Amino acid sequence: MEAVELNPEFWRGKRVLITGHTGFKGGWLALWLHSWGSRVTGFALDPSTDPSLFELARVSEGIDSRIGDLRDLPSLSAVVAEVRPEIVLHLAAQPLVREGYDDPLGTYSSNVMGTLHLLEAIRQTGGVKACVAVTTDKVYANKEWAWPYRENEALGGHDPYSSSKACCELLAQSFTASYFPAPRYAEHGFALATARAGNVLGGGDFSAGRLVPDVLAAWTRSEPVTLRHPQAVRPWQHALEPLAGYLLLAQGLHEQGVSLSGPWNFGPADSDAYNVGDVVQRLAERWPQAPGVRIELGELHEAGLLRLDSSRARQLLGWQSRWSLNDCLQRTLDWHLAWQRGEDMRAVTLAQLANYWEQA
Repeated sequence: MEAVELNPEFWRGKRVLITGHTGFKGGWLALWLHSWGSRVTGFALDPSTDPSLFELARVSEGIDSRIGDLRDLPSLSAVVAEVRPEIVLHLAAQPLVREGYDDPLGTYSSNVMGTLHLLEAIRQTGGVKACVAVTTDKVYANKEWAWPYRENEALGGHDPYSSSKACCELLAQSFTASYFPAPRYAEHGFALATARAGNVLGGGDFSAGRLVPDVLAAWTRSEPVTLRHPQAVRPWQHALEPLAGYLLLAQGLHEQGVSLSGPWNFGPADSDAYNVGDVVQRLAERWPQAPGVRIELGELHEAGLLRLDSSRARQLLGWQSRWSLNDCLQRTLDWHLAWQRGEDMRAVTLAQLANYWEQA
């Protein structure tokens, strides 16, 4: 099997449905595909933060932006039937661990039932050739061991958010086996994969409870940032890294079918698996007179060590990280400072996208 080569011409004119386009990663993805000439439809709730990338970068310009709830099956089904997407990129979710503790019912409802509704709308409508459902690196039964997790490791989830995403993985497996089995691909023509990415950074993320947004918000107020798990090791990467993986995977599913179905990891190189304290220190080196940090150990459970093995994506998709952690932090800070200066954030975001693609 030859590695997939991400091709802008493939995406030109393609009907693509993105769920979660009002969110951080979804906004970057919508802008990326629009810049390549895709016919993008977005379906999502209103932005969950103010400010938001969606508003600042005017993500809705040039795409068909629909505000709706994945938990509303009739409305979702109507949109899928109307736009008849060829490719679906499912990013909509309740994405925060702490929010999962605060609202477990809403988290399971959004993440599990929302995913089920989307797959059912696809099944009812037909015509979709490829779907990538985004979950998280936290779907694994984390044993705090030193080596990275591979796609065939056991699923788990200590907290409601992680558990809900592991449920989505099982749901995708079950739906494929029940309604879109590989031996009947010539009949149904649909290929489904899941994507597990690490902790993403980048300009336009304003979600409270995420490390870099919390750091930048506190330092902008000239206050020290509070760290609850400074020794926790995470697979840090810029949002564009896994997004490139999702695009590669979706293109491969469209071109090669069910041979690329199943779960995929998209994590950074082992050399970029730093702990929280290291990341904050690197940011402080780039922030004039950084107010520093305050340690308040958290009561809620969070994994202390988590890394991903992305060998499969590198070998079969030709995917690999392009930006080091230092590159990622610098571009995140550049975006944030440009916003503070009042620059045109759509232009800034598109320029960073172009810069990333030029390094392909």
